[in-house]
Amino acid sequence: MSFTQYIKTTWTPRVQSIMRIVAAYLFMLHGSSKILHIPYIARFEHVHIFSLAGLAGMLELVGGALLILGMFTRPVAFVLSGEMAFAYFMAHASRGHIWLPLMNGGDAAVLYCFIFLFLAIAGGGTWSIDRIFRGR
Repeated sequence: MSFTQYIKTTWTPRVQSIMRIVAAYLFMLHGSSKILHIPYIARFEHVHIFSLAGLAGMLELVGGALLILGMFTRPVAFVLSGEMAFAYFMAHASRGHIWLPLMNGGDAAVLYCFIFLFLAIAGGGTWSIDRIFRGR
């Protein structure tokens, strides 16, 4: 087996899992700060669960936790990708500079959107509960 083939078959799925776990953890912190106030961020102090920000927080908290575990990775990642696209166009693009996310503060939303879109297609990688359920 060549070195390139070894990297592709052995390490690509592992690094995919690491990327999923790290992105999901960071994403889950957004939901945790909105819903549980951990970590505390003053602008999320009065977020109500039945508001748009509350719904986003629940998706971030629960979806992030499921992605950390690699459970229902494809459908959860698809929903979260859509949430981030929606968040970008609702909260960031409306500030102007629609094609310059750095200027409107939407660069994280764009990155999350495309990371989750990748996971929706590629799956959770080697270290995921989905993989255990499939028997591999």
